[in-house]
Amino acid sequence: MPKPQPAFRCSECGWTTLRWVGRCGECQAWGTVEEAGAPTSGRGTAAVAVSGARVARPITEAVGAPVQRWNTGIGEFDRVLGGGIVPGAAVLLSGEPGVGKSTLLLEVASKAAAAGKRVLYVSAEESVDQVRLRAERTGALHDQLFLASEVDLSVILGQLDQVRPDLLIADSVQTIASAAVDGIAGGVAQVREVASTLIRVAKDRALPVLIVGHVTKDGTIAGPRLLEHLVDVVCQFEGDRQTALRFVRALKNRFGPTDEVGCFDMAGDGIHEVPDPSGLFMSRSNAPVSGTCVTIAMEGRRALPVEVQALVVPSSAPQPRRVVNGVDSSRVAMLLAVLERRAGIKLSDSDVYVATVGGMRLVEPGADLAIALALASAARDRPYPHTLAAVGEISLAGEIRPASGAKQRSSEARRLGFTTVLGADAEHLREALRVAFSLSRTERERELEAAF
Repeated sequence: MPKPQPAFRCSECGWTTLRWVGRCGECQAWGTVEEAGAPTSGRGTAAVAVSGARVARPITEAVGAPVQRWNTGIGEFDRVLGGGIVPGAAVLLSGEPGVGKSTLLLEVASKAAAAGKRVLYVSAEESVDQVRLRAERTGALHDQLFLASEVDLSVILGQLDQVRPDLLIADSVQTIASAAVDGIAGGVAQVREVASTLIRVAKDRALPVLIVGHVTKDGTIAGPRLLEHLVDVVCQFEGDRQTALRFVRALKNRFGPTDEVGCFDMAGDGIHEVPDPSGLFMSRSNAPVSGTCVTIAMEGRRALPVEVQALVVPSSAPQPRRVVNGVDSSRVAMLLAVLERRAGIKLSDSDVYVATVGGMRLVEPGADLAIALALASAARDRPYPHTLAAVGEISLAGEIRPASGAKQRSSEARRLGFTTVLGADAEHLREALRVAFSLSRTERERELEAAF
């Protein structure tokens, strides 16, 4: 029988090799190839006799137990989770440093403690005194909220046996280490061991666990990809440090939809939910201003009005500037080409600036028409009325395609007072521009036009 040889496996994608390499040959990740200890040759795994309740049976004979959720007391967070926290669920909350992850989870812990549940908040990054100071500032003090500052996984498990909480919050998984695994905290092996242990405890005790995860420079969750596969729910906390607005999105949810988003406002006394963020992404100007147009964007299942602003300035530079904020630069470049080629609006010799109001980021193609109308308004210095909104995708031929959720967008626009919603009813960009500019004419201009 040949002598077994050690095998090496990538913790990210599972790629195997006979010798250690620094970079995975499949996913090209660095430092993820580890010794698996499995022989590369020999007999396979022997079959085990299955009997009793473990025998596979038709799916029609399986009885699904209803999911019992309990509300966190924060409606926007419950919306993202699909209606509340499921007992035994493992929820991973990721986000950039300082965005407010710990503040949100401390608020969740306070609400749960006020509802009569025992909560254990384990902070591996801050001391108990530091967490208490933040709790005093946000009003999160409660006798049923227990704090512990631990970095050793075995001590945390001992705290669970001592406190026996109804909710566990671990902040964060990259700073907790296990003595049973070699390596420093935050390494691939340590993160995998800590996460799998906490999740196993959650399933065995029907204990919901909220885990904080760090992100890398490109915004992805730090640690092995296996971490996202182990947990039941993955939420991403987004927000610009220059603004107080925060978003929580569900990237994965085994118990609910993954297209929901929660809106929050970060203040000095904590984080507050924003049930109706309709007016956060629009300017306060009473008089119409050229270069602005409103679109109705879909954030999850919620329709939000977002104002797009554009500025066109003549330039003598050989390469005019293209500056965008809150929109996709490649999308704006395409719309500039379509406006010049299909609508006859020349912008190749001008500096162009495009931005959204309130720090909102538009990535869906349904905002194409609003961006194009804002650029045309800025180029001709003709404002649109406040009652105009635009929703639609623009093709390279200048055709306007309908956006998804058109009915919901239209009803939200009508609710907010937009009497004219340009979209799929206009087949071409030239037609949409003609309608929009006709609405921008003053009463005197209409009277003069009618006289002739």
